[in-house]
Amino acid sequence: MTTTRLSSKGQIIIPKSVRDARKWQTGQELVVVDTDEGILLTPQRAFSPTTLECVAACLHKHGVAKTEREIEAAMKKAARSAWRDRD
Repeated sequence: MTTTRLSSKGQIIIPKSVRDARKWQTGQELVVVDTDEGILLTPQRAFSPTTLECVAACLHKHGVAKTEREIEAAMKKAARSAWRDRD
């Protein structure tokens, strides 16, 4: 276990081994969550969470929509192809 110290400015140093393991670079924004046991630091997401409907609404539609059966057949074909080409 590694320890760190709180500075007079309220700053802490996250040990290099932890930063490297988490792949946190200089400037990484962290969300601070106050818990009963202490604080939790998590990386700030680059984008706020969205829904499929929100994202798909901005896509341009070309041609007739595929049926569920057509989509399933295409997925099976792609899976078989990927299985054969895995080596």
